[in-house]
Amino acid sequence: MNHRFPSQLMHSTGIRTLCASAALMASVSSQAQTGDIQDVLVVGEALSGMGNIRSEDVEGPFGLNQSIADIGRSITPVTEAMLNEVAIDNLQELQRVAPNTFQAKGFGAPSLPTLRGQLGEVFSAGMRRQVGNNGLGIPLSFNSVGQIDIVRGTPSVILGTTQRTGGFVNITPKRPDLTENNGRLSLTGGEWDQYGAQLDYSWVIEPERQGARLSLEHKDEGSFYDYSGLDSTNLFAAYRLLPNDKTEWNLSLEYYDVEWTDNAGLNRPTQKLIDHGLYVQGQGVQPNGSTVPGAFAVVSPTGEVEIPRSRVHTHPDDINGAETLLLHSVFNTELSDSVRLVNRSYYEHLEREEIAQNSFVEIVDGADTFENRLELHIDNTIVGANVRYNDVLGYSQFTTEADLPTDLTGPVSNREIPLTDAQKSRLVELRPGVFVSPGAQYDIDGDGSGDFNLSDTTDSTSWQTGLFAQHRQPLTEQLQLTLGVRGDWYDVTARDALPPEGVEAASDSHNDFLKAGEASLHYEATDAVTLYATSSYSESTSNSMAGGNVLGANNEIDPLNFATENTLYELGAKYAPAGSPWYADMAVFDQTRSLRNRDGSNSGVATRGLEAQLFYRGEQAWTSVGFNLLDAEFDNSAAFQAAERVTDAFDNSRPDIVEGTGVGAPNFAAFPASNQRLHGLPDWSISAAGGYELNDHWSFGGSAVVASDYPLDYLQTVIIPEQFTLNANVSYEFNQGTSRIRLDVFNLTDEENWTPVFEGGYFGASLVFPELPRHVQIQFTQTF
Repeated sequence: MNHRFPSQLMHSTGIRTLCASAALMASVSSQAQTGDIQDVLVVGEALSGMGNIRSEDVEGPFGLNQSIADIGRSITPVTEAMLNEVAIDNLQELQRVAPNTFQAKGFGAPSLPTLRGQLGEVFSAGMRRQVGNNGLGIPLSFNSVGQIDIVRGTPSVILGTTQRTGGFVNITPKRPDLTENNGRLSLTGGEWDQYGAQLDYSWVIEPERQGARLSLEHKDEGSFYDYSGLDSTNLFAAYRLLPNDKTEWNLSLEYYDVEWTDNAGLNRPTQKLIDHGLYVQGQGVQPNGSTVPGAFAVVSPTGEVEIPRSRVHTHPDDINGAETLLLHSVFNTELSDSVRLVNRSYYEHLEREEIAQNSFVEIVDGADTFENRLELHIDNTIVGANVRYNDVLGYSQFTTEADLPTDLTGPVSNREIPLTDAQKSRLVELRPGVFVSPGAQYDIDGDGSGDFNLSDTTDSTSWQTGLFAQHRQPLTEQLQLTLGVRGDWYDVTARDALPPEGVEAASDSHNDFLKAGEASLHYEATDAVTLYATSSYSESTSNSMAGGNVLGANNEIDPLNFATENTLYELGAKYAPAGSPWYADMAVFDQTRSLRNRDGSNSGVATRGLEAQLFYRGEQAWTSVGFNLLDAEFDNSAAFQAAERVTDAFDNSRPDIVEGTGVGAPNFAAFPASNQRLHGLPDWSISAAGGYELNDHWSFGGSAVVASDYPLDYLQTVIIPEQFTLNANVSYEFNQGTSRIRLDVFNLTDEENWTPVFEGGYFGASLVFPELPRHVQIQFTQTF
């Protein structure tokens, strides 16, 4: 598993540009279509308020324009307006409005959602995006988001085989308004020199027929954390065409250029650090006497101090940046009164480079993904086919990192890991001074064992071809059954992208057939209450960076990477009275999935739980409340951590400071198969958000998240206590409502909260992320 993206210092020069965190107000979604499918086009979309989530259509994952009450899944649709009102700008912040979305920090920039304690996928316009391995990738910009649907549970048969099966978020890109020209300029400034701007404009080319939209966002942000920041530009353009009353074509293009910090948080997460902010000092010493951080280093404690929460494991000389280009096309046409054709196309190109002073390297020289899905909607039946192509050329090196030996209270040079000649001999020089792993193993000296360190270097291609069918069958006036099946054929080739000098590059090919099926019973108990029962089975893949495939130590593609079985059993109830400002639902679930480990192996995880949400939207007030219970365990599977326990990093020379084991760390601990609780996740959490319009000028709101205590590491030696975060905002509108000033105060009570650094718990005994202290942000918005 690629696992760290260390930081990059990005201090801007001159005057910083003012930044935007709020997007354009949401377009009104059409009412759910539960009858004839020919009535799916929405010709006019005007800017509006938030609406009620029961009326927001969920377009793509389960069919065309269905309301959440009609789908047998736990879903939270979040409109563009709600993202604004709750100040949501990244995936972690979705927990403010949706239950069971607590997640690790993703080294400061989560690129994947966590749902029900499991990693999920990111879809745009119903197509799976190319993102990082186990949450490692580029930050996700919300500049293009018109609506984001949070779906808990395995992807539907329409969406097809994926790598991560805890759930997914599906982004509906912004669309042009076809009735009138309108725009929005948003300027934001906050503490720690965080600035930026967003300009979003939609114009009518031909009334009710053609329109275009352009959204440009720039962020130039300093940081509370040392040597940290973000500098990004996102350009989104959309075109919408309705040539007649039966056809619609939506085309969008997004370009994203970003430099950001790989933030590893604080190392040495002892219970004293969590409870009192006390950090154990002393630089680790390797068995060979070197003070460079390395495997099995031991720290002789020299003191204990209260460490500033800003002094995280970053370095000013790291580089970390990426560029990505995305193209989406959705063509929707009515062929007859009962047949509709939908064709979705997606292309993405990604390049990224990180070279860190702690010896971590990840370079994607080019990753290209193309997918096309053809759907035929025939009355209550959907049939379709899709093809997906992925090509990745990338280089990786993470085998010599070591977090626990580094004393963050000492000089920055403590954090540097220059490679020794012996270490370089087990790697390959990509360019002068940059060493990475080869993409295969070789026995150069003929002693019968491999001579190289392996990570995720690869030059791989894959073809995925799928066929699917989904049918909804009414059984009675109140009861209907939905069945879906799918099969996907994979044809994969992986080659060593950088073989050592004098050897022939190893390569391998693999073919596999993956299956999926789903059944859902939907019962309308009353006009307001529906009940559902859903069962799903799918087989998924395990991939490395950018969705590529790697060779194992035997220079073969591991067939187990195509044999992950996922199951879902879910029972739910939904309350959605017509014309009411209220919506509520509740679901209980039992779900299994797989976690990709650092060495490329997979561990099974079983989760069970309950989640509920309540939403109200009145004339002047709105509120959202979510609650969940979660029981997540290893499913008779092995587990891995960088160190068995944090105290392994210390000797016992100062028991008054810490009682160390003297084992040394990192020691690459492997725990035998068990049903141990999955660490890094709370047993329960509660979220609430809301707002109130006091009059035509003033409004205020806020959000809160409360989570139970949970173990940070596998052996449960360090516990994160119960935590809460409270945010508040106040807004003033003037110039007849076209201008607005908003003040946000985040972490109002200045809690010293903690979050796991990374999904899956590998760094549970090594690192922990200190959340931001109380801070403020001010935003000016002008609509026109």
